[in-house]
Amino acid sequence: MLAVTELTNFYGETDPQALIAKYGSPLYVYNERILRQRCREMKELVSLDGFRVNYSTKANANLELLKIIRSEGLDADAMSPGEIYVLLKAGFKPEQILFIPNNVSDQELQYAIDQKIKISVDSLSQLERLGRLHPGGEVVVRFNSGVGAGHHEKVVTGGSKTKFGVNPGQIAAVKELVARYRLKLIGINQHIGSLFLEEKPYLDGVKALLAIAVQFEGLSFVDFGGGFGIPYRKQESQARLDLTKLCTQLTGLLSNWRATYNPAVEFKIEPGRYLVAESGVLLGTVYAHKENGGTTYIGTDLGFNVLIRPALYDSHHDLEVYRNGKVVSRTELQPVTVVGNICETGDIMAKERELPLIEEGDLLGVMDAGGYGYVMSSNYNNRLRPAEVLIDQNGDDRLIRRRETFEDLVACCV
Repeated sequence: MLAVTELTNFYGETDPQALIAKYGSPLYVYNERILRQRCREMKELVSLDGFRVNYSTKANANLELLKIIRSEGLDADAMSPGEIYVLLKAGFKPEQILFIPNNVSDQELQYAIDQKIKISVDSLSQLERLGRLHPGGEVVVRFNSGVGAGHHEKVVTGGSKTKFGVNPGQIAAVKELVARYRLKLIGINQHIGSLFLEEKPYLDGVKALLAIAVQFEGLSFVDFGGGFGIPYRKQESQARLDLTKLCTQLTGLLSNWRATYNPAVEFKIEPGRYLVAESGVLLGTVYAHKENGGTTYIGTDLGFNVLIRPALYDSHHDLEVYRNGKVVSRTELQPVTVVGNICETGDIMAKERELPLIEEGDLLGVMDAGGYGYVMSSNYNNRLRPAEVLIDQNGDDRLIRRRETFEDLVACCV
């Protein structure tokens, strides 16, 4: 069975060893062709006019990747003024950006107002704060429709145990505040959580939000959020989210609702991970091999400062082993624990994983690392964040973010 990167010709005209020799280790590598393919799949999710896809910038905010996403005709969501700034730098127009913050200050709201960005609020207090700052302006409200889903409790953003969204029982209070500050409610939105691989939770959330939408007049759009999952366990033949099935069900549901309640309303979704995760591989180098307490440890430069998902969420990423520019076959396997170079016991990339026999000097490829990878990296232990490289549609490699230097560690000190 071919490895994931072999099946996709992920590295184009180069190979992992050549990339590490050229750009250093560890290294984030992205494939433009895969990114564009995922963008197009999301754009085709609903077969109706008036359907828009907003990329969730928090998944990966590299400037060059944002430019590619914009060129595919997508709009974008921002969670912070910093994300707004980067999106504008990537060429997105203010009208293409929706600011969906959580518990922010007057200053952050004012920044979005000054940039003429649409703003979504997710509490009555934030709605009132925006009303005081921008009376007579437009507003979007994020509701918690009561439906939640996700791969870990920390990423479930709908339902009873989450900080996000306005409770539907507060609709009357929303209307009162909108009227008090002469605001125009142009849309409502939600996000049920991250990484679902079955269509039912998403469809349940859509139905719940549509039930809220009918209680408001004059909405321009209804935004159902993202959370579309990808199969992180490809080496175990994990099935993909069935987009064809979801498209059929979602298109029928939205078409019927629009015909009954509001033929002019626009529908939006907010994928992040689905677009970028599979377009990214994190490369690292094996520097140590030892036995301790009956466990074989493979020591690498892949600390949780570089990719925190396994340590934070117990997340699984398939691993490939490279030697002499080629993938090492999985015919002979050994249980090992892959660890990084951070001074923490929890600095584990993969625990008791069956992997090919690994030698010092081998490279490891962490699959599906393009989402919530570099954006969540840090300088913990004063480690330097890695470079990012793009494999373009011709198979050529190009630097899209330089590796940090020691000078960068003190650049902001005064």
